[in-house]
Amino acid sequence: MTLLLMAAGSGSRYGKLKQFDDLGPEGEFLMEFAIYDALKNGFDHIVVITKKDNVNFLQEHLEDRLPSDVRLDVLAQEITDLPYGVVFTGERPKPWGTAHAVWTARNVIDAPFCVINADDFYGQSAYANAAKFIKEHPQDDHYALIGYTLKDTLSEHGTVSRGVCMTDGDNLISVDERLKLAQEGDKVIDADSGMEYTGDELASMNFWICRPAIFDEIETEFREFLEDDHMIRTSELYIPKTIQNLLQAGKAKVKVVPSQDNWFGVTYASDREVAVKSLQQKTNEGQYVSPLWQ
Repeated sequence: MTLLLMAAGSGSRYGKLKQFDDLGPEGEFLMEFAIYDALKNGFDHIVVITKKDNVNFLQEHLEDRLPSDVRLDVLAQEITDLPYGVVFTGERPKPWGTAHAVWTARNVIDAPFCVINADDFYGQSAYANAAKFIKEHPQDDHYALIGYTLKDTLSEHGTVSRGVCMTDGDNLISVDERLKLAQEGDKVIDADSGMEYTGDELASMNFWICRPAIFDEIETEFREFLEDDHMIRTSELYIPKTIQNLLQAGKAKVKVVPSQDNWFGVTYASDREVAVKSLQQKTNEGQYVSPLWQ
């Protein structure tokens, strides 16, 4: 089984590259805890998507720590990585988005895989549930999302972007991407749209269980995206939107698996203290050894 980690973000709100911040008790990156949890649950292929400038550093860093029988691919997400026959000569201030990050791995993944953010902590049960789903659902059109309660995924230090899920039982109906969510009293408000939520809704934190067929879907969307002169400047391709398109086209069934663990992440520099304390506490409780790689 394969775990794909998206680690190409710029960390503009965090103030530095949060993917490489030493948050663990022995200076571990947050992504190392994700990899550790995945390996414990039978994953044996790690794919990391990062910026070109970080590829060599991250390759060496992880090679020095991971067991020798784990396959590791560290790939660069690049503006110039385009569908065959497409030419883009304009300027682009940031990567093409999370769907493009996943598409970057199209030549190294040929089996079911999980997608996560490298700067999020999902909890050990998420990887156990993902492994269980992959083993029990071999069908090519069966996808899944590890869901978290919306109010438990917010930051006290500013707005956050989340995919708010609409479900029918344990089936995903849609994901609405909201870019400026914050707690206001007993409600969660999206500053962009004015939408109000109770906070009990399930949110996507980009922990997806996908099939290789998603690469063709992303490429189709990417080609259409590149034909839009307005979108091509600053808009992005989001992986939840790709999943939504697969759902609407009847090409995918998506189960929502609620997490038994609390999520945490580091959107803002002020979130760092909570992350450090949480990892230390989990280590003290015996969930992790220290140092993580022995």
